[in-house]
Amino acid sequence: MGRPLVEALVDRGHEVTASTHRTENFSVIAALGARPALMDGLDDAAVRQAILETEPEVIINQITALSAPSRDYARWLAVTNRLRSEGTKTLMAAAREAGTGRVVAQSASFMTQPVGPDPTDESSPLYLEAPEPIRSHIQANIAAETLVLGTPGIEGVVLRYGFLYGEGTAIGPGGEVATGIKSGEVPIVGEGAGRYPFVHVRDAVSATVHAVDRGSPGIYNVVGDEPAPQAEWLPYLAELLDAPPPRRVSEEEAEEQIGAQAVYYGTQLRAASNAKAKSELGLILAYPSWREGFRELFG
Repeated sequence: MGRPLVEALVDRGHEVTASTHRTENFSVIAALGARPALMDGLDDAAVRQAILETEPEVIINQITALSAPSRDYARWLAVTNRLRSEGTKTLMAAAREAGTGRVVAQSASFMTQPVGPDPTDESSPLYLEAPEPIRSHIQANIAAETLVLGTPGIEGVVLRYGFLYGEGTAIGPGGEVATGIKSGEVPIVGEGAGRYPFVHVRDAVSATVHAVDRGSPGIYNVVGDEPAPQAEWLPYLAELLDAPPPRRVSEEEAEEQIGAQAVYYGTQLRAASNAKAKSELGLILAYPSWREGFRELFG
């Protein structure tokens, strides 16, 4: 999300400061037309200093630690969970001190109860009793959302993105998921009935830019129009990649070999509605269907 979002904000005429925890990214940020700021999202003093020096009218919180792939799902999420809970607390306190008017923050649309009417919306019950490591991630997202929406004097906007695909993502050329599908490592779990709420990274960026100055405070699902059952999208993408058809594993095998998240995503995930984002944020999808998005990306 980082680079295309900074580019889109600059193109729209915003004065942008982009944080990074690596000085080698300064030249990249400057080339995009933004001012770099060195900041570790878990360093309270650094977060406060960066925000107070910038005095931003709007903060967009996209901080994660998900860029490096890992086969250990819980370990992969651990730092991001801390960034969502601990980091957001510091960020919101500094935002209030700096006089920031609006904070737009990243969250996830794929954390609802596995039973209930489809599609889910922003008011659907969350999967609070989910097995680990899903539960810890949901709890961290809830903590972040509560802070963003509940800080006095700040308009909080939470964007619950779907599964991102496109350039620079795991579901993009050279990405972890695409590579795994090509090597036959990504299976269909059970009947593959889990309905993935995909969203192209460009559409996620567009929604985020809109949220800077549009929409009432609250939560918005940022997803495509067409949910994607695992039993449909995995073979479709495998064919585009000239990969072997995905193998099938039972739910028990998936939980043992991959983890509880593989069963939830593969068999229980419910479709998510983007109606609120369309009506209040003015979201217009360039890629309403994952099928056309995948074709353009890999076809």
